[in-house]
Amino acid sequence: MADENRGPDDRSPEEEFQELMRRLMSGDTSGIDPEQLARLSGMQIDPTMLQQVMNQLQGAFAGTQEGVDWSLAERQALHIANQDGLGVTTGQRTDLDQAFTLAGLWLGEATTIADLPRPPRAVTRGAWVTATLPVWQELAEPVATSIADALTAALGQQAPDDMQEMIAGAGRLMRTVGGSLFATQLGHVVGRLSTEVVGGGDVGIPVMPDGEAAILPQNFADFGRDLEIPDDQLALYLATRELAHARLFRHARWLRLHVISQVRDFAHGIRVDTDALEELASRFDPSQPEELRGALESGALLPERSEEQTAALTRLENLLATIEGWVDVVTEDATSRLPSAVRIAEAVRRRRAVGGPAEQALGSLVGLELRPRRMREAAAMWRQVTDAVGVEGRDGLWDYPDLMPTADDIDDPAALIARLTAASRGEAAPSDAMDDALAQLLAEEAEGGRADDAAENAGDTGTAPTSNDERPDDDSAPGDQRPV
Repeated sequence: MADENRGPDDRSPEEEFQELMRRLMSGDTSGIDPEQLARLSGMQIDPTMLQQVMNQLQGAFAGTQEGVDWSLAERQALHIANQDGLGVTTGQRTDLDQAFTLAGLWLGEATTIADLPRPPRAVTRGAWVTATLPVWQELAEPVATSIADALTAALGQQAPDDMQEMIAGAGRLMRTVGGSLFATQLGHVVGRLSTEVVGGGDVGIPVMPDGEAAILPQNFADFGRDLEIPDDQLALYLATRELAHARLFRHARWLRLHVISQVRDFAHGIRVDTDALEELASRFDPSQPEELRGALESGALLPERSEEQTAALTRLENLLATIEGWVDVVTEDATSRLPSAVRIAEAVRRRRAVGGPAEQALGSLVGLELRPRRMREAAAMWRQVTDAVGVEGRDGLWDYPDLMPTADDIDDPAALIARLTAASRGEAAPSDAMDDALAQLLAEEAEGGRADDAAENAGDTGTAPTSNDERPDDDSAPGDQRPV
């Protein structure tokens, strides 16, 4: 009887959470306090953000909301990016404009790939979020769908029997909830990323709009701290690298789609670890939600990679290594007259080796980890190609997708260099074993086709063709003119 007299404030966190879920499932979202939801969810999101989540849930109940509301990701990312309220000062903008101008002149000597149609610029963290978020959404969409489906299935298995009928009709709602959860997590990751990246090409994949290059002055200062390198040299090196990356993707228009397609191929293979999700749900304590948030941020709900994913990851690593290796070599050549270029390059490589912002973001979003080993090997390949055929011959490999170096070329550039040097002399490229085998196969098919035609023609005339080799070997045969 004492339980019947308990008020709302006397409920335990578990009971409070169950009551919240019942109200959500029944479509009653009125009067739900966003601060209460923030405390229960443990996502560390401000109440204004959660009010947007509630509005989305109401839209789902009303049948007006379909799919993932990516505006949640944008709001969360901008909330983090704009926390310090700093913008780009006039002095910072002027210094970077001068660095970009000189970097463009130096790149004109180091590569034949043309300059950008629009001038590069200094941008705030918030501007970087706005510019790059469409690409992050495209890459994350397959994972968002997978997590939403897994949440729906896990909730149905863990819910009490008296809620099963309610859950059975709430598939669209749970996909909305799961998508919202992932969109918010995406915003959190991209927001943190905006506080670390130095330039638009710092991520490796083409997240900036086509033909645009940018540097974030707020993060530039953090990158140069403790390096004891003059800011003007640091700005010039990073501006050169940023321009080289943007020029490459502008020149090879097919390359952007090629990279994004391979990332999505990897992401499409992701399946949420339902056992881990169910195990987490079975012991979930609403009053201590840190474990759930930690699982989402760490990627613990993503199982071990499948064989198909491993193969997709290998292809993607080779592709990104080929791109970054070219950027490394071109930047090195363009900044050869810069006194601190070698030290800055080493700082960039060290930052990449310990797991830069790109690796952290992709790892938490889609379980994608990029290792720098292939990038060093690719840079060595591009250096050998440059020494053998020059800048023009090297950059011509980006004109068409089928000219691009392969993973085998990264391992051993000898065959690639032999083909390029032969072509530069106007000679036929030396064939390899595969070319020889293909030529032999085609020749055999052509010979077989001629034999079939001959047999068909012979059938039409009623006589079979004979050759000297096909005559009867009979010494007594008349007309035998063979020499004795």
